[in-house]
Amino acid sequence: MANHIFPPFILALAVIMSMALMHSQTILVEARQLLEVTLPELPKPELPKPEFPELPKPELPELPKFEMPKLPELPKFEMPKLPELPSFPHFPDLTMPTLPAIPKEINPSHSTTSP
Repeated sequence: MANHIFPPFILALAVIMSMALMHSQTILVEARQLLEVTLPELPKPELPKPEFPELPKPELPELPKFEMPKLPELPKFEMPKLPELPSFPHFPDLTMPTLPAIPKEINPSHSTTSP
C-alpha cells in the first residue's frame, strides 16, 4: 500500500489561501451594498454669528527724543611726499637675427606626393 504523507506547510498554505478568498468576497458584497444605500438629506442648522466684545486700544507712552552727540572734527591729514624713484636703466635695442635664404634650385631627393 502507498502511504501519502503531506508536508505540514501545505496544510497551512491551504488554510491561508481559503481565508484570503473568503475575505475578498465579503469586501465585494459590502461595497455593492454601500453603492445602493441612499441617505436622507438633513437640513443644515443655521448658527448665529458670534459677537466678540471690543477691546480697548492700548495707549503707548511717548518715547523720549534721542539727540545725536556731536562728533569732534578730525584734523586734515597731509599726505607725505614720496621720494623720487630712480629711472629704469635703458637697454639697447637688440636686432633679430635673420635666417639665410634657401636657394630654389635644389631638388628634393625624395617624392613629396606619395608617402
